[in-house]
Amino acid sequence: MSGNVYLFEFKVVEQATQGAALAQLRERGYADKYRASSGSIHLIGVEFSKRTRNVTAFAVERA
Repeated sequence: MSGNVYLFEFKVVEQATQGAALAQLRERGYADKYRASSGSIHLIGVEFSKRTRNVTAFAVERA
C-alpha cells in the first residue's frame, strides 16, 4: 500500500476528557497495521461539545 493514511477518532467532550480522541488512536495502536506502507500516517482527533454542538478541539499528529 502506498499513499497517505488518515485515521480519525471523534469524541464528545462531555463524555471524555480533552485529548481523549488522539490518545485513543495512539493507545489502541490503530496505525500499526499501516506501518509497513510507504506513505505517511496521520492521526486526527476531533472533539465535539454535545451542549454547544460545535468542535471544541482538533489535534493532528504524524505516526
